[in-house]
Parts: sequence; structure tokens; C-alpha cells
Amino acid sequence: MNKGRIINIQRYCVHDGPGIRTTVFFKGCPLACWWCHNPESQRYEKEIMYNEEKCTLCKMCEKKCVVQCIRLKEHIFYDPNQCVFCENCIDFCINNARELVGKEYTLSELMQEIEKDQIFYDESGGGVTLSGGEVMSQIEFVEELVKSCHSKGISVAIDTCGYAPFESFEKIINYTDVFLYDLKIMDPKKHEQYTGKDNKIILNNLKCLSEKGASIYLRIPLIEGINTDDENIKEMIIFTKDLNIQRVHLLPFHEIGSDKYKRLNMDYKREYLKRPSDIVLNKIKSMFEKSNFKVKIGG
Repeated sequence: MNKGRIINIQRYCVHDGPGIRTTVFFKGCPLACWWCHNPESQRYEKEIMYNEEKCTLCKMCEKKCVVQCIRLKEHIFYDPNQCVFCENCIDFCINNARELVGKEYTLSELMQEIEKDQIFYDESGGGVTLSGGEVMSQIEFVEELVKSCHSKGISVAIDTCGYAPFESFEKIINYTDVFLYDLKIMDPKKHEQYTGKDNKIILNNLKCLSEKGASIYLRIPLIEGINTDDENIKEMIIFTKDLNIQRVHLLPFHEIGSDKYKRLNMDYKREYLKRPSDIVLNKIKSMFEKSNFKVKIGG
């Protein structure tokens, strides 16, 4: 039986597609964007997040760890390569300083969670949004999930970076109401510098989805000094102006979730990341509007 590895189920969302939605965040992503605000979604395997500020160094986690991958000296040392996820360090932590990231759901279990909010979907024109991480990285499970939602009349939005074989998109296109498709940087070398991959597959998939008649909301994260320059924006407009784009959402960089990097012992390039000014955002909005796009700043 296929299972999905999920990091979070967030209810009553209004920025992840039309209406009121339940957003399901999948774990694992082929990209490693410098500005990612869900770093716990990047790796495919389970992880333990450790909040040092909550920790009182009581040693309970060290005592209860079945493989002794936690050791306390002047501070907590944790070896993730030895961890077997017995979860004792979480269960016995009186301060909730440790948290498991990545829970596995069967199709039936996840559908039960999604269907809890069906009344809100029906009344608002909402539904479920599958996000991440990268949804398409778990396509076998996602295919079953979107078909099940479709059979129950639940609208599905897919939030994707676009980095997946197009065959994966073909499996779900007939059961997906809208694709929330990320477009970040047009220059392939610069795209690889800031995300870890070039954008050839991403651009090709966007074009193919349009040709198949998919409904597409373009989502553009904007980071000052990285992708807000006129050249990048003009290339985006040229590439997308004849595609089936219903809306463009400009998403200014924010630091929500930045503390997670420390809790996961991951590098965070804070010094390179800056929110564009309102002047820059409105200029970019105007550039898209002049090419007859419907544009919104924010989700």
C-alpha cells in the first residue's frame, strides 16, 4: 500500500488557491531554494527538529534514546545518521523541545483529514491544496489521492516547483482543478545557483501543462537582488504571455520559518535575502499588467 510522507496539514487556508482550503504539505523536494520557508520539507527522510531555546538540558532525551545517538556535554549532540526514530526523545521531553518531522499517512487516513472540512469547501468554492516540499516527488500516492478527492467532488490544487517528469503531471492533470506553478529565475545557470537545479524541465513542463489546457496560477517568489531585475521579469513575461495563465501572484520574500534552519542544523543564507520594496513590487506588478496578466501581490 502506498503511503504519503507529510509534514503538516493546515486548515482554513485562503492563500493556496480559490476559497477556503486545507493544505497538505508533502516532505521531500528536488530543489534547495535559498529562500525556502519550509526547510523541513526539503529532505525526503524523517527528521527531528530541536528547539534549543525550550531545552533545559534535563538529560531525559539522552537517557531514553534506544541507540544513544543523543549525548549531553556542554550542549546537546544529536547524530541523525544513527537515529532510528523511536521517538522516545520526543515522548519524554517535558519541554517539547524536540519534534518529529515527517508522518506517514495511508490514503484512507489522509482522506479522513481532508473530508473533515468539506462543508467549508462547498460553501466557499475551496478544496484541498497539495503542497510541499514537492508534491510530484510522491506521485504514486498523489495520483491515488487526487483521484479519490475527484470522486468525492473535492477540488484539488497542486502547488509545484515544476521539477518532475511530465509523465507525472499527465497522471493527475484530469483530476486537478488548478496548478499553482512556481516560476523563479529564467537564466538556467542563475536558477541552478540559487535552487540547486537548472530550469529546463520546469519551463518545459509549464509549457506542456498550458498546451494540455491546465488551469495555471503563476506564483513568483521575489527576492531583492536575486530575481527582481528588469531582465528576469521581462524574460518571464515573454515566456508566459501566450500560455494559459489565469493569474500571477507575486510573493515577496519573508522570514517566516527562518528559525527552522537552526532547529534542523541547516545553513540559512540570511545575509543574501531581502524583501523587495513596495516600489519594486508595484513596478513588477505593472510590467505584468501591461501584458494583460491578472496580477496580485501576495498569495
